[in-house]
Amino acid sequence: MEFQELISKRYSVRSYKTDPVEKWKIEKIIEAARIAPSAANRQPYKIIVIETEGRKDELKKIYCADWFVQAPIVIAICGIKSAAWTRKDGKNHVDIDCAIAMDHMILAATDIGLGTCWICAFDPIEAKRILNLPEDIEPVAFTPVGYPADSPKPKKRKDIAELVCRNIWQ
Repeated sequence: MEFQELISKRYSVRSYKTDPVEKWKIEKIIEAARIAPSAANRQPYKIIVIETEGRKDELKKIYCADWFVQAPIVIAICGIKSAAWTRKDGKNHVDIDCAIAMDHMILAATDIGLGTCWICAFDPIEAKRILNLPEDIEPVAFTPVGYPADSPKPKKRKDIAELVCRNIWQ
């Protein structure tokens, strides 16, 4: 798929079929995260591939929407702040690195016909407990992964002139 078509085709899927996702597709999605850029190439994260079957009630404590657990897979990306690059002003890039890796996974999923949805409004305390995360590991984002059972709704986007400045903030 051509890149512009791919990024236009991606949408936040909020209804999934229960069909299983082939192992090779999950591997392709994870590979997209593995080759994603990160600050100083630190890759300060771990990816957790979660099978929803038999865990739906538990997983809904992380994010309560029914559609979150409709898909057969949920992927979590967890940041390792101590492993991330930190800019000289103290800005730690763990969230940025996790976001880049998650976006690569989401686009890879779209490219092979799967649906996803960024989940950042989750319960981090429940996520840490359910995923058995060590104290210093932070859950950053989740996405269900499965075959869409809905269709994209039209996206309202800002005009380029509202988003871009030239040379200085204007």
